Amino acid sequence: MAMLPQALLLVLLFHTGVASSSSIINNLPGFFGDLPFKLETGYVGVGDLDEVQLFYYFAESEGSPEHDPLMLWLSGGPGCSGFHAFVYGSVGSLSFDYTESSYNKPKLKLNPYSYTKVANVIFLDAPVGTGFSYAKTWKGYTNMSATSYAAQTYQFLKKWFLDHPKFLNNPLYIGAESYSGIVLPIVVKEISDGNEEGDEPPMNLKGYVLGNAGCDSKKDMSYTVPFSHLKALISDELYQSTKRNCNENYTDVDPSNELCLDDMELVNECVKDINPAHILEPKCTYSSPNHLSNKHSVNLLLPFSQLPRQWCRKDNYIFSEVWANDKAVQNALHIREGSIKEWVRCNRSLSASYIHDVSSSLVYHEYLIKKGYRVLVYSGDQDMMVPYLGTIDWIESLNLNVTFPWKPWLVNGQVAGYRVQYTYEKYHLTFTTIKGAGHVAPEYKPEECLAMVRRWFAYDPL
Repeated sequence: MAMLPQALLLVLLFHTGVASSSSIINNLPGFFGDLPFKLETGYVGVGDLDEVQLFYYFAESEGSPEHDPLMLWLSGGPGCSGFHAFVYGSVGSLSFDYTESSYNKPKLKLNPYSYTKVANVIFLDAPVGTGFSYAKTWKGYTNMSATSYAAQTYQFLKKWFLDHPKFLNNPLYIGAESYSGIVLPIVVKEISDGNEEGDEPPMNLKGYVLGNAGCDSKKDMSYTVPFSHLKALISDELYQSTKRNCNENYTDVDPSNELCLDDMELVNECVKDINPAHILEPKCTYSSPNHLSNKHSVNLLLPFSQLPRQWCRKDNYIFSEVWANDKAVQNALHIREGSIKEWVRCNRSLSASYIHDVSSSLVYHEYLIKKGYRVLVYSGDQDMMVPYLGTIDWIESLNLNVTFPWKPWLVNGQVAGYRVQYTYEKYHLTFTTIKGAGHVAPEYKPEECLAMVRRWFAYDPL
């Protein structure tokens, strides 16, 4: 057998060594004692020669890991780390303890309303450049798009299952929030087609979950005006005028249509100081520890609750960037030394190279109807980024049959939201609002959202 050239041998050895790796995490800085749940982190190589290394957090179900569903969760952005869902979105097992934390010393606590109470959940840093995911060459960062993001996610899952074959029989669901609602049905189609074509390993795909998720960018944006009218952010007079003068087209306004332009300017003036993620919460600029210190001249070692400041949800996000950039934390998570310069919760610089090659995922939903999957779609009803009206519109465009009409569902005897169920043969889609929630609904209403997924996974009515 001919010997391989030394340079090629080194490449192959490196490729083999980092294709996939995982570690069980027993302790984390900021959390007192051992973790009372099983947490795994790792990398899975995808793409040519595994040049893209996708990082993940995997939390086993706190119920029955061998029987409970397995869910792959995709955060929004594109470019927001799976860690956001893990600690802020109330999907994961931990959250920051704001009462006990200072900005320089974040503390963690258990999340009593985690989806991991009822499911095994993989939180993925995707696409590449998100969170701790990285590429071994600059080529790996180029030409990233919705379709390549979906293809790499499917490749990730196939390799992850090869390393975790005991979960192959668990019901598999794909979950996504915000922008990743565009990518999710493409991933589901890849899995579904792969199963039909005999790809290994076969996956026990049962359905998917969409939370405040985009589907069609034009539809989502076009419902900002009707949503603003329903929420009394614009007057009825202005709404009727805008509706008439713009012919209900609020996204592609004809530059020569001065009446519509004037109305839209008034609409924008009414909503520009509203927080689009949750219209009832303060609108704030994003802070950093240095910015906060300069602005308030405060000691960042003080407990978070004692800082003299207006409460702002975005200030909570600083904790993740302080925590995840701590070398002790990165060592505990088994992050590869030198793989990234700085961890950010949401990598906004991805937008410079990211190709938005799919503006609407509606065609994929239409395709998946024939496959008979279960689908849960939920929307925080105070979210103006992806208004629930737009979500209802694209669902109704699928021409499904309404099997259970719009009705309230309860948690602790109180209305938690309103739901409607659609079917087409074996395909079942449940849409629900989460009353009082904003974008990334579990972040605002964690107890209600856990009740929702618990019932849905169990095939119980909401």
